[in-house]
Amino acid sequence: QVQLVESGGGLVQAGGSLRLSCAASGRTLSLLAMGWLRQAPGKEREFVGVISRDAGSAYYADSVRGRFTISRDNAKNTVYLQMNSLKPEDTAVYYCAADFRHPRVVPTTVGEFDYWGQGTQVTVSS
Repeated sequence: QVQLVESGGGLVQAGGSLRLSCAASGRTLSLLAMGWLRQAPGKEREFVGVISRDAGSAYYADSVRGRFTISRDNAKNTVYLQMNSLKPEDTAVYYCAADFRHPRVVPTTVGEFDYWGQGTQVTVSS
């Protein structure tokens, strides 16, 4: 079991920035990739980005590439999502997710992640 706790959400104006954090605890030695996903009201949960265990690879959804950056600190078992140039359409609940099953391929779809945090609300006003 692993527990994921997100923080850093809030209300920001369009064009602004936020930094989300996700702290993992529990069975972290077997933790592989970590990712961020989001769910807007009335929409399905969607992939935002993912970073490999060694932080050597990161992948992003087309909608956020160039604006969002994922990083991780394995010593602290923490992953971050730096969000710049935020848009109203980025408004959603953001979830941290952990992968334990894919040692060779970084997951890029919602169903490939094994554990989820409770989510943190990000609201971008126009």
